[in-house]
Amino acid sequence: MEFEKGLVIRSTGSWYEVRDDRDGHIWQCRLKGKFKTMGLKVTNPIAVGDFVRFEIEDENQNSGIIYEILPRINYVVRASVHKTAHSHLIAANVDQAILIATLVFPRTSLGFIDRFLVAIESFRIPGVIIFNKQDLLNDEIKEFQTQLMDLYSSLGYTCMATTAVTGEGLEDFRQLLRGKVSLLSGHSGVGKSTLVNTIAPALDIKTQEVSTFANKGVHTTTFAEMFELEPGTFIIDSPGIKELGLSDMKPEEISHYFPEMRERLNECRFNNCQHINEPGCAIKDAVSDGEIAFSRYESYLSMVGGGDNRR
Repeated sequence: MEFEKGLVIRSTGSWYEVRDDRDGHIWQCRLKGKFKTMGLKVTNPIAVGDFVRFEIEDENQNSGIIYEILPRINYVVRASVHKTAHSHLIAANVDQAILIATLVFPRTSLGFIDRFLVAIESFRIPGVIIFNKQDLLNDEIKEFQTQLMDLYSSLGYTCMATTAVTGEGLEDFRQLLRGKVSLLSGHSGVGKSTLVNTIAPALDIKTQEVSTFANKGVHTTTFAEMFELEPGTFIIDSPGIKELGLSDMKPEEISHYFPEMRERLNECRFNNCQHINEPGCAIKDAVSDGEIAFSRYESYLSMVGGGDNRR
């Protein structure tokens, strides 16, 4: 039996579009029997970005059968919509995860940004925040954005300001993506597809205007899909970002995924400190002294207490 190697670029649940390594031909593939999920509690065994071995079933029908999933560098999951104890694989073999955020129309909450960063810290994937729609910001909001960019940059996250309307930051965005596999996330309506279409018009990714009535966008992506912007440069457009990441995380683990807390964890009086109301807590002292941003601490409390940062 002769196997081809390929890259999964699209998943619709039961069928997978696989791009072969030989000449980039796209095959419609299904799985051979039941696949083990590599010890993960997930609803789907294969994700966009996975490398697989498959056999050509019918050349005329462009069909194939996947026999093997090759080892992953990393993966990203979100909570399953249907199975409460399971997660759903969004993507695999990702070089960076990029959150497109907007401070107006629609507004991305700080809790949502922090939830995203905690999730990708847990997956050990570098995080980037792009503040989009600069053309809609007044001076007061621009000043607030500068403070946020300074904060997140100081924590080790790349930050960038962009707008498709004037072209601000677009070349930096293009360079950020070059030569990498990037997972793009963000609320509907933040301009994710418009940004990508501006630097790669041939892709023509579907966009959706923000509804002025609800000030929220309408989801246009219903499944993860990979696009090649140029040779060696890929983006993965991901749905279901609201449920990203925290599904399997225990409350006592969460502080480990805040870099500014992680470096102080061994300074607390108690080694099982939850950083809420225990005496001798180095995290609370750092918040009081202004060394940890209060907004970040609020996000932490919300996650530990099961609060909803998904707005």
